[in-house]
Amino acid sequence: MYLRQAAAALVRRTPVPLRTVAASRCAKIDNATSASLSSKMEHLNQYGSEGYTSRGHHKDIWTWIFISGHAALVLGLNGQPVLAEDVSIELSSKNDVGGPNLTGLRKIEDGSVISNTHTSKWRIFTDQGRELFLQGKLEEAENFFLSALQEAKEGFGEKDPHVASSLNNLAELYRVKKLFDKAEPLYVEALNILEESFGPEDIRYNISVVGATLHNLGQFFVMRKKLEDAQICYERALKIKRRVLGHDHTDYADTMYHLGMVLYLQGKIKDSEALIQDSIRILEDGGLGESTIYIRRLRFLAQVYSKSNQPAEAENAQRKILHVMELSKGWNSLDTVIAAEDLALTLQSIGRLREAQELLQRCLDARKSLLPEDHIQISANLLHMARVTMLSSSQLRKKDSCEAISELDKAKDLLGNSIRIAQHVVDKLKENGKLKNHKWSRATERERHAALVILLQSLDTLGLLEITRHELLKSKGEHQPFLEAENVLRQCISAFKEFQEEGGSISNSGAVKGEYLSCLKHLSSLLITDNTTFQELNEEIERVKIELSQSHKSKTSSS
Repeated sequence: MYLRQAAAALVRRTPVPLRTVAASRCAKIDNATSASLSSKMEHLNQYGSEGYTSRGHHKDIWTWIFISGHAALVLGLNGQPVLAEDVSIELSSKNDVGGPNLTGLRKIEDGSVISNTHTSKWRIFTDQGRELFLQGKLEEAENFFLSALQEAKEGFGEKDPHVASSLNNLAELYRVKKLFDKAEPLYVEALNILEESFGPEDIRYNISVVGATLHNLGQFFVMRKKLEDAQICYERALKIKRRVLGHDHTDYADTMYHLGMVLYLQGKIKDSEALIQDSIRILEDGGLGESTIYIRRLRFLAQVYSKSNQPAEAENAQRKILHVMELSKGWNSLDTVIAAEDLALTLQSIGRLREAQELLQRCLDARKSLLPEDHIQISANLLHMARVTMLSSSQLRKKDSCEAISELDKAKDLLGNSIRIAQHVVDKLKENGKLKNHKWSRATERERHAALVILLQSLDTLGLLEITRHELLKSKGEHQPFLEAENVLRQCISAFKEFQEEGGSISNSGAVKGEYLSCLKHLSSLLITDNTTFQELNEEIERVKIELSQSHKSKTSSS
């Protein structure tokens, strides 16, 4: 009972941003209870199709872990936190010492009793360190965590679970500071302490290790891209949870999902799909079929289907998501809009253009009612609609060239508005940066990156539209120069170079350079007869290709 109270108290005390956390439920196992929350971690937050920017299902799929004085709060790869046991309390009546007057005291190995002064100090230092950690004051937090570790060692002994909890805190802080060589041995030491403190058949040991240290260590290995080590951690955790909690427990499903994500990152697609599907089924059977975590897992599964060329399965998953979002939030929510947009893009990919266009129009109407008229998401929405309209024109090309040209005109209007909004956002953020002496926040940098990518994509798409229009008119006997297409593509290149001249990381990002490369290639195809310009463009194309290749190799080697 005290464990439940401690866990509940921690939940009340722990400040977690509403943006990133949503509630979840957890089942009970006899008298040993593991409390679970659901944390909404941003997950591949795209404004549009893959390669745009990122949209918040996972800003970052890696770990975010907090450990408090009362319990270990673990935010994992999929954002499912687990509350570990409070190591400062008695978990078995046979360990009680001396009767009611010693309530809150803890017996150690030599049979003596340590007063709760040490426990109080440990909790105070840990709580202060945690608060500073949450505020981003990592140096100050480190000092408190080190003090908490020292207090635990002096008060309870080198191999006490208090020490394991403090080691976990320090390990997570070092992970955030990217001091990975310091973090890893601390995680391992904490795990070893818990293994020595409890027997492998002890349910308390199993819940503690799976819910905190072993889970943290698996997350750490994922972040270091040590996927085989992460797989071993999660497989071990899965085996323990299956034995202790059972096949239908939500915590068991959580570890199953983590393992499925690791297998996906390893390229084991079928095994990954099976685990993620089972984790989703357990949530459905447990009455969590409308929860945030359920939606997140379905969304990830849909992405797996899309990337493995299973559009029918992706469509089914996305329709489930949209159905839940419509029922729970309605169309006055951007979450519903994003779900509908994902489905529309899948329908577009399999040629069901009318359905895709209808959904995208509904998304646009909803966004206009929810967002400012010059918001970058509206620009991206217009770009999607233009692309679908261009595909419709392509289908009409052989049947009715006049109707095909009419569709291109519609697409051109959509692209014109998309470019206007994206350019406005770029200019506005640039002006704000000048006022602040170029000190942009991370959020502003992300918005500038998104705006530039969408601007380049819209300009490149408009260039392709003008090329297509030229070909259609030529087939009708009307000959026009490629002047409009050339001007648009040159505008695209100029937009990139303007950012490049400013310096910074945006023009060096793979997404931005990829769009710049596309514009170069399309312009080169138009100027093939201009030997000098054609050669200069091809030299620039080869240079950008080499840069992108080197960047990819660098990322691969670092992982």
